[in-house]
Amino acid sequence: MEKKSEIMVLDFGGQYNQLIVRRIREMGVYASLHDCDVDLKTLDLENLDGIILTGGPQSIHSDDSLKLNPEILNLNVPVLGICYGMQALAFHFDGEISEAEKGEYGKTPLFVDQRSKLYENVAQESIIWMNHRDQVTKIADGFKKTAWTLNCPIAGFENEEKNIYAVQFHPEVAHSEYGFQILENFVLNICKAKKTWIMKDLAKETIENIKEKYAGEKMICGLSGGVDSTIAATLVHKAIGNDLQCIFVDHGLLRKNEAKSVMEQYKKIGLNVKMVDASKEFLDLLKGVEEPEEKRKIIGNHFIEVFEREAKKFGDAKYLVQGTIYPDVIESGKGKGSVIKSHHNVGGLPEDMLFEGVVEPLRELFKDEVRALGESIGVPEEMVWRQPFPGPGLAIRVLGDITEEKLEIVRETDAILREEVKNAGLNREIWQYFTVFTPLRTVGVKGDERSYDYVVVVRAVSSKDAMTVEAFDMPYELQQTLSNRMINEVKGVGRIVYDITSKPPGTIEWE
Repeated sequence: MEKKSEIMVLDFGGQYNQLIVRRIREMGVYASLHDCDVDLKTLDLENLDGIILTGGPQSIHSDDSLKLNPEILNLNVPVLGICYGMQALAFHFDGEISEAEKGEYGKTPLFVDQRSKLYENVAQESIIWMNHRDQVTKIADGFKKTAWTLNCPIAGFENEEKNIYAVQFHPEVAHSEYGFQILENFVLNICKAKKTWIMKDLAKETIENIKEKYAGEKMICGLSGGVDSTIAATLVHKAIGNDLQCIFVDHGLLRKNEAKSVMEQYKKIGLNVKMVDASKEFLDLLKGVEEPEEKRKIIGNHFIEVFEREAKKFGDAKYLVQGTIYPDVIESGKGKGSVIKSHHNVGGLPEDMLFEGVVEPLRELFKDEVRALGESIGVPEEMVWRQPFPGPGLAIRVLGDITEEKLEIVRETDAILREEVKNAGLNREIWQYFTVFTPLRTVGVKGDERSYDYVVVVRAVSSKDAMTVEAFDMPYELQQTLSNRMINEVKGVGRIVYDITSKPPGTIEWE
């Protein structure tokens, strides 16, 4: 697809950087993410309409802190600095940045100067999301203050003549009340970018690129039954047909009746799929393992071993197809970001794997973009909107070591949750919902006798892209139904609790 318009996002290491890209794409404008120190000579800048500098975890005064590349100021396009990006701009123009007496994190009232183009159609007072300790205390000559909070005297500045804008807060997160409007003002009104980002065109281009680059090559795709791997496989299959061999591995960590149902769905799509029952192998390797990162590494490594074993049966396939998406990459600490948790398809791959390379057609996309792309290429609705399920499966929904008893508790409680959410008509409204086994035991009374059973957590969240989420406001009547059914129907369950943690500071999964 011809990129008639592009916003370049320069990564200074913050955890919301992919989300900035996502928000711009929501407008229908193409956005790309690059390291802040990328060599501009290696990039095609012909269609560049603007630049955004992201947040980051460093202090600008650190010896090894990331600094602004002054060459970007010579590209004659508007620049917007966010959080650390604002401080990098202030530092470059000889402003002053100091450590505040106290940090400013979370929801904060913002006061703005409505004369700024950046704040058109934005209320003079609104709620924004802050995440900083350092702050700009003095701006350079030629710049003016445009926003402030009660704890941050300069929460925004600009130099309209130089086309430079900056905000200390994060307009990209859903918690910022007018955040999308502010980004839209920058991208569409200040940069005058064009809306040329269309999923149908992207799907066509992706299929053509795979066909051109990999024609005649054989590939293996590890299918999990989830949305991402299914759509990645469908894209590649449309490009190279039955030169793609899909492997669905039952690792013994699937949900109730999952293996049978997903195989039936794959047959409907027409994918070339072989099911491998490796459950005993995985469970033996995980026996006694409690640390979540170790679980993820073990599962990721053994997935590759299984794939390699099967690849040898398929004419020595050279490439591994994966459903890696943007949130997987950022949470695994690729680029300038720090590691939150390793995803088995990003951080868990062994360096000496058999395959010559990995094909990841969805790596640039967020979950809702993946779903839109899936619909555009004809993947059935029930698969496009299937509940997200992590590659490590129930291994990271069982806290501590894994046993058959614990897996059975999670499977049965999860099945009840999915059934009741569907009965309530909420299965499309909730982004993700599941149960978590905890090793905590609690005293209760069953049949007039003392019981001492496990605590199970119900987790349900609302989100658009999995980068930020809020706990779903589940109706109390539904919570009561879930508690009654799980405790009465699932052996070993004594108490149900509901997780109301948002992301950040939590993650969607517990491990």
